[in-house]
Amino acid sequence: MQASQFQVQEHDLEKFRLIHTPVPDLQDGEILVSVERFAFTANNITYGIVGEKIGYWNFFPPANHNTLDVEPETKDSKWGIIPVWGMAKVVESRNLEIKVGERLYGYFPMGSHLVMKPGRIKQTRFIDEVSHRAALPPVYNSYARLDYEDDYNPSMDNERALLFPLYATSYCLYDFLLANNWFEASRSKDGQIIIPSASSKTAIGLAMALAGDSSDACPTIIGVTSQKNLKDVSALQLYDQIHPYGEGDKISPQRPSVIIDMSGNGKVLNQLHQHLADNMLYCSNVGLTHYEDNQMGADFIRDRSEMFFAPGHIQKRAKEWGAGIFEQKALAFWRKSAVKSRDWLSIKEHKATDHLSSIYEATLAGRVRANEGNMIVF
Repeated sequence: MQASQFQVQEHDLEKFRLIHTPVPDLQDGEILVSVERFAFTANNITYGIVGEKIGYWNFFPPANHNTLDVEPETKDSKWGIIPVWGMAKVVESRNLEIKVGERLYGYFPMGSHLVMKPGRIKQTRFIDEVSHRAALPPVYNSYARLDYEDDYNPSMDNERALLFPLYATSYCLYDFLLANNWFEASRSKDGQIIIPSASSKTAIGLAMALAGDSSDACPTIIGVTSQKNLKDVSALQLYDQIHPYGEGDKISPQRPSVIIDMSGNGKVLNQLHQHLADNMLYCSNVGLTHYEDNQMGADFIRDRSEMFFAPGHIQKRAKEWGAGIFEQKALAFWRKSAVKSRDWLSIKEHKATDHLSSIYEATLAGRVRANEGNMIVF
């Protein structure tokens, strides 16, 4: 049996290839799954950009270059596989507790197949305990067994693959802001939350969570986006104010401010930090939709800025609330928000063999519109 892998160079994401490699024989306890579909968004580009720093390249080692007719790798030409979220079916099993035909939701490679080693198996989920993933964040190693979920709705597979990872981060950010008392930028203090790359789906999910906050403490929500996305973002009616890039000076510098940045655009952040000065109380760096502009300038306030890592927040809550509680809250938020998203989000399915390369290039170049979602289907 042959498997396909979409590989990119770890230090040059513009270089990629789709290769074919033999599927290895299974060992006792292992299963082979066939990836049915996965979502591809700017979030996956972020995985590639920070892959070395956070460990995303370690989840799915690429086929050994010695099995391919290519030049030997150097450090600067090392190939890797970007992780994605999607659905898969068990097509072979040497694990007595996992049956052929069972369907899974979780973290998969950009490719057609994956060998897994299920452990800590429960009725509704298991952990992939393959050795090279043991030190990686548990949230990425946990897989839902869809056939055993009481409220599983297959008609929402696309929304789950596309939106749940993003909206889970959105909910993490909302909960993070609550836990930190809005970083002293509550509404009672006339505070504001500024969200660059307001058209990104994670930003929209956060705006939904903030707009749905029933307290009187939630700050004013301000979106910053490109001119081309201004109309689409305005139509969502989630942000109290929306400004195009280049007009950040229209945001009040007198108000206590928190920035939740999805863009990683160093120029935009530098200008906002300079404009807000002492009233820039905290900046959370979440994504890198503008990966080519991610060098921060001289006015970027580093001692009040921090990268946000959703799995770390989930692990913190698991210790405080108990295992599974945060996931239940996030899942409930996703279901409600995913249904609302059908009013504005158009999800398109693309056959992997025909369109994976073009979808990857469009996403990397930032050409995917805010109201579009792309699913890759095998």
